[in-house]
Amino acid sequence: MNRKGDKSLIVGLDIGTSKVTALVGEYLPGQPIEVIGLGSHESRGMRRGVVVDIDSTVQSIQRAIEEAELMAGCEIRSVYASISGSHVQCRNSQGIAPIRDGEVTHADLERVLDAAKAVAIPADQKILHAIPRDYVLDDSQEGIRNPVGMTGVRLEVHAHLVICAQSAAANISKCVQKCGLQVDDLILSVLASANAVLTPDERELGVVLVDLGAGTTDIAVFVQGAIAHSASLPIAGDKVTEDIAHMLRTPTPEAEQIKVRYACALAQMATAEESIQVPSVGDRPPRRMPRASLAQAVQARYEEIFEMVQAELRRSGFEQHVRAGMVLTGGASKMEGVVELAEEMLQMPVRVGIPQHVTGLGEVVGNPVHATGVGLLLMGSQIENPRRPMLPAGRAGGLLNRLKNWYRGEF
Repeated sequence: MNRKGDKSLIVGLDIGTSKVTALVGEYLPGQPIEVIGLGSHESRGMRRGVVVDIDSTVQSIQRAIEEAELMAGCEIRSVYASISGSHVQCRNSQGIAPIRDGEVTHADLERVLDAAKAVAIPADQKILHAIPRDYVLDDSQEGIRNPVGMTGVRLEVHAHLVICAQSAAANISKCVQKCGLQVDDLILSVLASANAVLTPDERELGVVLVDLGAGTTDIAVFVQGAIAHSASLPIAGDKVTEDIAHMLRTPTPEAEQIKVRYACALAQMATAEESIQVPSVGDRPPRRMPRASLAQAVQARYEEIFEMVQAELRRSGFEQHVRAGMVLTGGASKMEGVVELAEEMLQMPVRVGIPQHVTGLGEVVGNPVHATGVGLLLMGSQIENPRRPMLPAGRAGGLLNRLKNWYRGEF
């Protein structure tokens, strides 16, 4: 726990494939978090969300942390770190427990969740999160959001389990610890992004969140206010850059710049007359090429990404339930034309989600790149100051103020 005067400081460390970002937030319980520090450094030690080079990753984390400390004027001791990658799997599970004193208490909720976690998982994997979706009391009512205080004999929970490779989690923790920092918790990055960008209405209606990063495209499906499916696809913004480098025969850093500056995801957005200048390899002179042919290549790759997202949504069995459509976030969602392409392909409403519920640095608050980082701050503050749920007003009221061990991984 980091402190600064009477305010609590909380640090989110988004360890991504292309860069590591540290965000420092300060808050008083009950008030929105103010983002007061930001540090970012390119990362070379990650591939598709997984650590492949410890020293390199440690260096990136250190740089990002130092920069954030400098801006926030504080010393960072512990962080909430993100984890993703295609080793992450999910399953929905049920748990049943007797109610001890005839009235449901928080202890009963923890016990019934432990029962839901008692599933057989391979020895090289572990449960990262166990999240209650809803409860059933004595066979009577279906879908109770918050049974605390209700009378009954037997409590059942429907939970969403996020399972990850032990080694992947251990390697991220190791990198953070080598920087002299503690890991407060490891949090699935798409769960963090969801906390930062989704509205309660969207979660109620059913929504699919797609976090388009550099190395992975992470997906979370919410139905009736709770997470129902999560997945990570090993194809994302990096592939677009690779395509451009390949097509234009230009080095990757230049391809990245061309992508950010000129690319769009819908070929019809580029007019026939527009052309761009392309740096060549070695000391050959730069060449010009039509912007439309760049757009065609980019559109083809984004189409492939959205096809995979759609296939994953079908596989989850919740395709019919996402009435609020799709929310895109992450760095690769900033490309012009992405929303239009996704709407056309998936036949559902699509919007770009930017981080909500925080104040402070403008470059963070309005930027989908920082969705995961902001989500780590929000989830961390809920873990440290669990708002004991009051009995919720209506169905949507109790969403945010669930339980402290809502998010608790088994650590």
